[in-house]
Amino acid sequence: MKIKTKLIISFCIMLFVPITLAGITITGFLNIQARNIEQTYGIKDADIYYLSSSVQMLDHMTKKEYEDIRRVALDNPDNMDNESYLRNLNSQLQNKYSYIVVKKSNITIFNGGEDNSKLVEDLLTYDEFSKETSAGGYFDATKKALIKQINFMFPDADKGAIYIVTTAQDVIPEVKTLLVDSIFAVFVILFLTAVMMVVWIYSSMINPIKKLQIAAENIKEGNLDYELNIHGEDEIGELCVSFEEMRLRLKENAQEKINNEKENRALISNIAHDLKTPITAVKGYSEGILDGVANTPEKLDKYVRTIYSKASEMDTLINELTLYSKIDTNRIPYNFAKINVADYFMDCIEEIGLDLESRGIGLAYHNYVLDDTIIIADPEQLRRVVSNIVGNSIKYMNKQNGLINIRINDVGDFIQVEIEDNGRGIAQKDLPYIFDRFYRADASRNSATGGSGIGLSIVKKIIEDHGGKIWATSKEGTGTTMFFVIRKHIEEVPSDVIDIEDIEYRENKTKKTRRNPEAKPKKEEL
Repeated sequence: MKIKTKLIISFCIMLFVPITLAGITITGFLNIQARNIEQTYGIKDADIYYLSSSVQMLDHMTKKEYEDIRRVALDNPDNMDNESYLRNLNSQLQNKYSYIVVKKSNITIFNGGEDNSKLVEDLLTYDEFSKETSAGGYFDATKKALIKQINFMFPDADKGAIYIVTTAQDVIPEVKTLLVDSIFAVFVILFLTAVMMVVWIYSSMINPIKKLQIAAENIKEGNLDYELNIHGEDEIGELCVSFEEMRLRLKENAQEKINNEKENRALISNIAHDLKTPITAVKGYSEGILDGVANTPEKLDKYVRTIYSKASEMDTLINELTLYSKIDTNRIPYNFAKINVADYFMDCIEEIGLDLESRGIGLAYHNYVLDDTIIIADPEQLRRVVSNIVGNSIKYMNKQNGLINIRINDVGDFIQVEIEDNGRGIAQKDLPYIFDRFYRADASRNSATGGSGIGLSIVKKIIEDHGGKIWATSKEGTGTTMFFVIRKHIEEVPSDVIDIEDIEYRENKTKKTRRNPEAKPKKEEL
């Protein structure tokens, strides 16, 4: 949930939840107190408006007593002169915060209240009322009261009036309780709502931020294994996911740095080991020449050739090291151009053949693509690919009748180059790793084959930069076959200038080569 949505929900909760809960609570309290008021005072169906109106409330409180007194005053007025009756009646009214005052000929004959002389003096006289009963309010500096007056005639024909006085200050305790309970309930609701909002905000925002802070401290201290397991749909959750991805990336980079340092040490060790052998040989043969050991033209020629051969090996190692540094920084210089497959590989075969012939290794070459097949490639880097693969085959050749077989096949939109040898082969457990940097199937430091372990990784990088793919198959004791494919360059020719005879010629030649794969094409074998 987005933070904006949370803020909107929080606003709605803070606004509507207290109002709703307060309304429900107050309604419940009102119903409870209404039942209590009905049982105590006989007031039915009292609502909040009714309870909040002191005049109506006070009037209703003594309504029944008023009717009873009125009936007695009109039917038995002699009771109004009976002090015992009046005291009993007054005690009943006191339960409802009321009392009576009786006047005869405008003289007070009974006063059921206390400290109310001012009120009694101010009561309206009988002459100022009609014969009908009347009610009204009384207010002075200290008192507020509701006064109900009943006019009647005493048996001796004197005018009389009885007043029911209900003091407004003494509101019934149920109404006070309702107000206190309502205020307390509103306070509790507001408090619980605030607590609920704090808990929600804390759990959804503050907690993740604190965990993120702890994770950042761990990253700062170098602990890249501290995992931040927070997943959410809001901005903080997305931030935590991004932080975790950053941690993983930093960890990968740190691990890659460690691996690179390990590989660099391995490279230096390999290069140092592989340079030591030719340098020792160069030094030894040079000393032989200086000491006069090579005292015949044949020996001198042999010593010089050996020195030249070892110097070439060192040059190759240095070139590989230089190219490796460019690969590591993705700065291999490429000069792509259109290359005719048949002509290009024929030149490569002629160059490779001379070296293989001097080593007593046979070479077979088969070209199964059309003469005008074109690819886009860097001639120098592609030649390096072929040379490295053939060089590996020579290095691990362990048979007297060594043979390297090179085939160029047409595989649809690609050409496929296969370089097969009958050397020692590669173990199946080593085959998936032969294109990794510094990987050497023969880990012995005293291996006669030498090698820096980066030759095939260079080959893979070059082929992939050409948009191709390279892989290998091998069987121990039988030999190894390297495969790589490069996309053909096909120029779009307008349909109105397509040569039908040329299409038929291509189809027939393709069918012929597929029928007899061992058939030797025009440029076939050295």
